[in-house]
Amino acid sequence: MGIKSKMRQLHGVAAAPGYAMGPAHLLGQQVAEIDYCPITAEQTDAELERLEVGLREAMAELEQIEQTVRETVGEAEAEIIGSHLLMLDDPDLIDPVREKIQSELLNAEHAVLEVSQALIGALQALESGYIKQRADDLRDVRDRLLRHLRGESKDVLQGILEPAVLIARDLAPTDTIRLRKELVMGFATDEGGRASHTAIVARSLDIPAVAGLKSATSEIQAGDYIIVDGVKGVVIINPETEVLDEYRRLDEAYRKAREATARFREMPSQSADGVPIELMANIGSLPEARSAADQNADGIGLYRTEFLYMGHSGLPSEEEQVEAYRSVIRVIGPDKPLIIRSLDIGGDKELPALGLDRESNPFLGYRAIRMCLDRQNLFKTQLRAIARASAFGNVKLMYPMISSLSELREANMLLNEARQELSGQGILYNPQMEVGVMVEVPSAALIADKLAQEADFFSIGTNDLVQYALAVDRMNGKISHLYQPFHPAVLRLIYMTVEAARRKGIWVGMCGEMAGQPKALPLLLGMGLSELSMSPSSVLNCRMLLRQLNVKDSEKLAKRALELESAEAVERMLDDFWETAQKSFAESE
Repeated sequence: MGIKSKMRQLHGVAAAPGYAMGPAHLLGQQVAEIDYCPITAEQTDAELERLEVGLREAMAELEQIEQTVRETVGEAEAEIIGSHLLMLDDPDLIDPVREKIQSELLNAEHAVLEVSQALIGALQALESGYIKQRADDLRDVRDRLLRHLRGESKDVLQGILEPAVLIARDLAPTDTIRLRKELVMGFATDEGGRASHTAIVARSLDIPAVAGLKSATSEIQAGDYIIVDGVKGVVIINPETEVLDEYRRLDEAYRKAREATARFREMPSQSADGVPIELMANIGSLPEARSAADQNADGIGLYRTEFLYMGHSGLPSEEEQVEAYRSVIRVIGPDKPLIIRSLDIGGDKELPALGLDRESNPFLGYRAIRMCLDRQNLFKTQLRAIARASAFGNVKLMYPMISSLSELREANMLLNEARQELSGQGILYNPQMEVGVMVEVPSAALIADKLAQEADFFSIGTNDLVQYALAVDRMNGKISHLYQPFHPAVLRLIYMTVEAARRKGIWVGMCGEMAGQPKALPLLLGMGLSELSMSPSSVLNCRMLLRQLNVKDSEKLAKRALELESAEAVERMLDDFWETAQKSFAESE
């Protein structure tokens, strides 16, 4: 095996779960350094023509990749390629390049580099993972165009001939989509993050990955033996024998755990005493919908529509949105619920096409339903698309960040206008489509009894509910210890919401991270939630655990939890519950 000495560790971001072990294969710098090379005024026409040829070649290559990806991987991944094609045809990128060639007498390569670097720098200055993802996409487009201008358009993946761990500065999403799982055991990159297109695709392909390592390409050499820990976000270079043996055990345990939960795929989601609880999946793309279908999730409890907008240089049309929703329906089937959240932009999610002003406190600002009610044409286009999709499946709509009854009423008024327009045009939709409210603001929980009179369901968004209830910025690492989903105040807001829904006879679910935490499962079951929505990879494990719990014990647990004085006390109680429960489960097997 040739494992070398001098073990080292690099720490990054867990981009895709799992473990990979094997020799390193380094992807070289995809684009050589671009030298400053001025041209004469007489050469500008020829240089502009060279730019046009490079653009045509790059677009032709992307169109071929887009077609292949659509046929072999899926529509959502093909849309990523489509967004790159749009960039190559974007006047904001290409017109300044032409201007620099003409006015500054730069060669095409240097003009492309200068313009793209300015745009990338502007995007990276925005403190949003989503916007930085756009910078990654622009960098990919730039590199592809530069390779064609220099006649260096060789496929960067052609050199991978044996199974290996891929090491790169950054792996373009267009390349990630085409990775062959039999050759790429896992990958590690200097740049990128969990929200990047590359990470999303890696998760859909089930390839372990760690991103944001900063120095992987400089510290790892070809032939080094590498461990990729996609669970903790760690890369180990030339591991010692004991460490390698431990990771082999971890990998085996990880695979066995997945196999153990696999037998629950076809079993109903219900407690040990037969109470059904829908275990749904949170998704933002078609690959995640496929993952949900693979896990036999009971439906989609949260479809984050932001990704439809992030994949466009402008805004998606009504037709594009309808097709995106129908694509998910085709994957999960027309009978399973598909709960679509209306556009939730703002806070940590920005969209340049909307031209929103920077805010000093975006989480408390112009976001989600507030922005949609202000930009009614944008909102109504999406409402029309969602209503149209309801003709093809079990579609439900929910509004994010509702804080008052007036917001719910105004949103429903616009929905009714959209429905009337569709009726006037003879376009089909389901007039009985359920419309719900995300409870993620404390005020919504406090007036849940009023909201329940005009909503068909509630979905508790704990990620925001926790930060708003406890005044804790969940993105701030300095105070992350104060972000406590099990805080008694949060639990009381959840219980208040569930009780209000129960009195009115509407159902209530949860779609925050808390919904997928095994520790929280008996607590949520005991509080009376009827639906939990989580990452697709958590569904089978939660189904396995749910089938070992009974409602009466869980109700007693929840009652005790609501009387405790701190998050720490609640967590200790849950730990004790699970320790006792696991012993009981083991004895009964």
